[in-house]
Amino acid sequence: MGKTKTEAIVLVQKGKPEIAFKRQEIELKELNDHEVLIESEAFGLNYADVMARNGLYKEAPPMPCVIGYEVVGKIVQIGKNVNSNWIGKRVLGFTRFGGYAQKVISTDQAVVEIETIDSSIALALCTQSVTAYYMAEYFSPIRKGDKVLIHAAAGGVGTILIQLAKYKGATVFAKMGDDHKRELVEKLGADHVINYNQSNYAIQIETILEGAKLDISYNPVGGSTFKQDLKLLGASGKIYLFGGSELSGGKWGILSQLNFVKKMGLVIPIGLMMTSKNILGVNMLKIADQKPEVLSYCLNEVIDLFKKGIISPQIGGEFSIDDINQAHSLLESGKSTGKIVVKW
Repeated sequence: MGKTKTEAIVLVQKGKPEIAFKRQEIELKELNDHEVLIESEAFGLNYADVMARNGLYKEAPPMPCVIGYEVVGKIVQIGKNVNSNWIGKRVLGFTRFGGYAQKVISTDQAVVEIETIDSSIALALCTQSVTAYYMAEYFSPIRKGDKVLIHAAAGGVGTILIQLAKYKGATVFAKMGDDHKRELVEKLGADHVINYNQSNYAIQIETILEGAKLDISYNPVGGSTFKQDLKLLGASGKIYLFGGSELSGGKWGILSQLNFVKKMGLVIPIGLMMTSKNILGVNMLKIADQKPEVLSYCLNEVIDLFKKGIISPQIGGEFSIDDINQAHSLLESGKSTGKIVVKW
């Protein structure tokens, strides 16, 4: 079949979007037996992209590289072991990086047909919704009556977590840093809205709980929030760690990283056993690599929940490819809500 040339947004150096990205032609590798080539309409942004641009995401390929986890588009070429019925199908697909390109390689196990679903809605159902579903439904399901803390509650993962938690009958503490997001999270069902810029969020939650404890914390922040969350948990409580956004503001390289780790403190396993608390690490890239069938299952489940009207993805911004720098800056600013999408 030969190699394919395509236009892409290439990450050439770390720093602000204006210097980090360069639009240029790249050459893709030949398709493997179970891979498909997607002609992209649009791709989604995730906070891991911001971390990669700042040189803080060790999983990212060495620069220059093309980042990006998800695309919507049409399958135009297939590997020899892929069912020929996929040709011409409009799909939502996970990518093992490479999503910021007009033509993108994925695997037949990581795509799902979406027919006429709007591209922005579909992308909101991909990485972020699948991450939320994996944690809240697949890995260790939320139970009725659970008291759940959701950090970055107005973001792509957070908005889906709120809806899944309320669907299961939980009480939701939605944490955020800007009151203009309050209306959104309350509309989605949050019971208590916590603005961490007004006062210490842990003290606010303790006041509301009146001596009770949290059952679950969904934490993509890490750093200083980890120890506070651990204290808020009761017996059988769980912290999901699925990011480290507190690190992204560090300006001192390795010193910032060491400080980030120091803030999280030392956890002694026997202490977890004695208090019956749990720390759960989630990296969907590792799930995709080692358990692709789980990723595929979760993706199909969130699309089914959307079609049934149980979850409603929130779109925080649609940008043209010419405005990708603005899209990245918005996501990094912490002022965005929902999913940010870039269209070719």
